[in-house]
Amino acid sequence: MILAFVELTLAHTKLDALQFVLAVLIGGLALRAYTLKLQGLTTLTVSREVAKMVTPDLAANMRTRLEEGQKIMVAARGITPVLSFAMDEAQLRKATLFVLYVKEVAVYFTAAGTPLGRSKWQDDPEANAIMCSMFKLGSERGINIVPLYAVSQDAAATIVDLAATMGIDFLVIGASQRTAMTKLLRGSVATNVAQHLPDSIKLLIFG
Repeated sequence: MILAFVELTLAHTKLDALQFVLAVLIGGLALRAYTLKLQGLTTLTVSREVAKMVTPDLAANMRTRLEEGQKIMVAARGITPVLSFAMDEAQLRKATLFVLYVKEVAVYFTAAGTPLGRSKWQDDPEANAIMCSMFKLGSERGINIVPLYAVSQDAAATIVDLAATMGIDFLVIGASQRTAMTKLLRGSVATNVAQHLPDSIKLLIFG
């Protein structure tokens, strides 16, 4: 507004002075545009909503987090595509892959002699098949495989506990394969894990 009043005043009093001011303004704008062009910058007009999204720390938040030496844990439940996905992630990040198999047992089975806690995966046919396959594929792809095995009444709680204990960076689990009735009675493993997993561990749900 002030600049406009100055220009109007000059227009009524001194035409030469007005021409000089306009020349300076045009020259300054032209010089600014040329400088931005040399720097590879472009002036872009965006809406207020878009401007709020583009914050100064946006670049830092979007920066890749691919760091060597990270730990990835995959909760295995049979030989499924989630294992292949976890291996791809481990190979991409050059990370150690922890393969966890949790044998979930009902409470009334434990009285018959099924010990809770960590047992030998070699004694479990399904876990043995999974671990042997992962060792073979890991050797072929240069991925360090660490087997983990546990017998538990609560698979989700065991997964969360071991992930925190082992200092895992990324936890990969498959979408729940439980029936609707089982989910109603006992809940989804993925949902229960997501609710109790520490914030420091990133959760990836495949499928």
